[in-house]
Amino acid sequence: MQAVILAGGMGSRLSEETTTRPKPLVEIAGRPIIWHLMKTLAAQGVSDFIILGGYKVSQIKEYFINYHLHNSDLSVNLKNGEVLTYDQPKEDWTVSIIDTGEHTATGGRLLRAKNLIKNYPFLFTYGDGLSDVRIGSILKSHLNSGLTATVTAVRPQGRFGNLSLSDSGDSQIVSKFDEKGDYLQSWINGGFFLLNESVFNHILNGDSTSFEYETLNELAKAGQLNAFCHNGFWHAMDTLRDKLELELMWKTTAPWKIW
Repeated sequence: MQAVILAGGMGSRLSEETTTRPKPLVEIAGRPIIWHLMKTLAAQGVSDFIILGGYKVSQIKEYFINYHLHNSDLSVNLKNGEVLTYDQPKEDWTVSIIDTGEHTATGGRLLRAKNLIKNYPFLFTYGDGLSDVRIGSILKSHLNSGLTATVTAVRPQGRFGNLSLSDSGDSQIVSKFDEKGDYLQSWINGGFFLLNESVFNHILNGDSTSFEYETLNELAKAGQLNAFCHNGFWHAMDTLRDKLELELMWKTTAPWKIW
């Protein structure tokens, strides 16, 4: 399975960190949050990643180009410039990084990755959210539903779009997607999607297409949006407070650390 990760937004609500780097590179316990996400997915068999960059994408490219230098001890011979690395990381990953533009909407970013996606369904998620959700369980729900897309529904933190769910046999179907609904609703968009190739038929306005406001609503109206309900851990890093909470979790118990 391929994982496509949104990593192009400006992260303005975390400006204490994002004035100098893109939000996916903001660190939790000395490692970028996107590294934590990728390690969690890799522990479940995902090794092919497509990162959709935009804002300060060159820093994301540099991080992965120099991944061994960033994550190894090293010696430098200042006479000849030779660099030796020790205890190199053993990640068996292929990482593709696409510059999708600073101002491209989320659906437009996904559309730009279409030619790189070879395996369906594929995982689509955000580079600033962590969870202990099992991808195999989402996949089973997705395949059983027979629908175009599956969204992971999670319990709300208080500021994300609500999902209205209805029963359909063994599955839950999203009947309405409300990005700015009542915070007291039971379920919200947790940002781990499984998508079939036909999802691209619902990205109608090119770069300006919002995956959340337009594509998900179109899928819901067409009865093509399945929901996998996850009652476990999920936490997005939207503000400095979120970053500090995740830092504290790492020091005590980090539910997303399954590797």
